[in-house]
Amino acid sequence: MATALWVLLAAMLMPVICGGIAKFSGGDDRYDNANPREWLARRTGYQARANAAQANSWEALATYIAGLAAAFIGGVDPASVGLIASIFLVSRIAYVACYVADLATLRSLTWLVGFGSCVCLIVMGAQRIV
Repeated sequence: MATALWVLLAAMLMPVICGGIAKFSGGDDRYDNANPREWLARRTGYQARANAAQANSWEALATYIAGLAAAFIGGVDPASVGLIASIFLVSRIAYVACYVADLATLRSLTWLVGFGSCVCLIVMGAQRIV
């Protein structure tokens, strides 16, 4: 279960990392901490995509937590949970990279793998309870 918890920590940091990528700019319009949402709303290109990846990372975190809870409640084998959690993390890293790089189709496929990992954790937990 330790692997799954390390993945949880990484998943919690992903939105923060995406936010940092969105706020990084070499231009004259520097990040406005007094009005961050307005400033981010004006972003284009990789910054806008990184901001969207940030929002999706928060959503994925909730789904992963639900999957972990189901697996824990169901008493799923920790090695299996760790494997599925690792797949989730790799898919989420790939998702963010694809989003920032504007690779829409590949991004959607990596999202599906990550979401499927969470569904898998829930199903595995549910099967053990029945």
